[in-house]
Amino acid sequence: MAEICYFGGLVHYKAPSPFSLHSLFRSKPHYYYNSTSLMAECRSSSTVEPPSLLVFSGGTGFNGVVEELKKLTTRVAHVLPVSDDGGSTAEIVRVLGGPAVGDIRSRCLRLSDESTSEALAVRRLLGHRLPIDAHQAKKDWYDIVEGNHSLWDGVSRPYSETIRAFLIYFQNEILRRPNERFCFSNGSIGNFFFAGARIFFQSLDAAIFLFSRVSEIPCDSLVLPVISTNDRLTLGCELQDGTIIRGQNEISHPTNGTMQTVDKRHCSNSALPSKIKRVFYMSSEGNNLLHEVFPPVNPTVLEQLRSVDCIVYAMGSLFTSICPSLVLLGVGEIISSRSCFKVLLLNGSQDRETSGFTASCFVTAIADALNRTHGDPNIRLKNPPGYYINTLLVPKDGEIAVDLKQLSEQGIKDVRVVESVGNPKHGILFNPSSLINMLAGLVE
Repeated sequence: MAEICYFGGLVHYKAPSPFSLHSLFRSKPHYYYNSTSLMAECRSSSTVEPPSLLVFSGGTGFNGVVEELKKLTTRVAHVLPVSDDGGSTAEIVRVLGGPAVGDIRSRCLRLSDESTSEALAVRRLLGHRLPIDAHQAKKDWYDIVEGNHSLWDGVSRPYSETIRAFLIYFQNEILRRPNERFCFSNGSIGNFFFAGARIFFQSLDAAIFLFSRVSEIPCDSLVLPVISTNDRLTLGCELQDGTIIRGQNEISHPTNGTMQTVDKRHCSNSALPSKIKRVFYMSSEGNNLLHEVFPPVNPTVLEQLRSVDCIVYAMGSLFTSICPSLVLLGVGEIISSRSCFKVLLLNGSQDRETSGFTASCFVTAIADALNRTHGDPNIRLKNPPGYYINTLLVPKDGEIAVDLKQLSEQGIKDVRVVESVGNPKHGILFNPSSLINMLAGLVE
């Protein structure tokens, strides 16, 4: 059986063939994740640097344009929350603890290489979801762990041994907790691989680095958890009427414990009793404002914010995908000090979180999050919205009213309409090529 050993910062992989993780990481003999050195390494081979972007997003909304964005630049820092508590992520967190990795896994897969048949096979494997039926899901999982599933077809021995080793490690961690029955229904193989790597290395950053190398993500593309932690994170929200809701899933799209994929736009959940006032982090057992906590932002996020050519707030769930990355200390301070383009991509459709919102309401919510307007007055900023957003891109024929007068009063006078496409499941979306062409016109 394959075996992984960890000695003093070096990773060794014992397999039947003379293969080690060193060959996977090529020029990185020591296992570490350092964004500055990785990006410098990439740029050294190119004389003309493409523009650099930092994108605040969740795991779904921006995914549809990632492929098109690669044509403009791969120098992109994707900043994602780690507070998702729905679907198979919830089951991993329930049994094994730790941060949610679903959004990170989703973005890594979108960025992964597709240029060879093996790259496609690896992407297919790590993107696979097990059946909904619990019995069939467990059977398929054992076939995958044992290396007998057809998903391994096309994956070479070095890659299959590396991936299997961390899936086996994940399985062993589950078996070590006999009092917690793990449900594999609708489980994501990529999530299981991520969780196994994170627990083994005791580092979310190291797990991302491993996943990035296995799936051959461009080395100057960064997937950054906004909070780098091995602990569970719980998102809370305070409504205008004082109600406190605990958990990202409960805020955005309650599923009553089911693990099926949810279409946030068309889900049948009742409206929130009041508009959302703010989101914040709370202790894992907390249920009110007395349990608010203030985790530190990932330093690499701040490092990237100081240097990129353009900051983008992507479309997606405003309060549960975008704002959790904005409320952390240091983020608003740096963004407000930058003179670069700061672009908001307006959603094309309303959802449970933003029912009745106009474009200026989105701007207000983002500015309030960055200013920490409704939190502790001792850490509050008072910057006007124009310090955080100076350009608004709007999908043509979108559902959200664009109130130009109010936007102008907020300091946002650069409003541009982008061609859109209609999607029967998700409503009005940006046309990916038109959106990237518009961004290119801003930053090139």
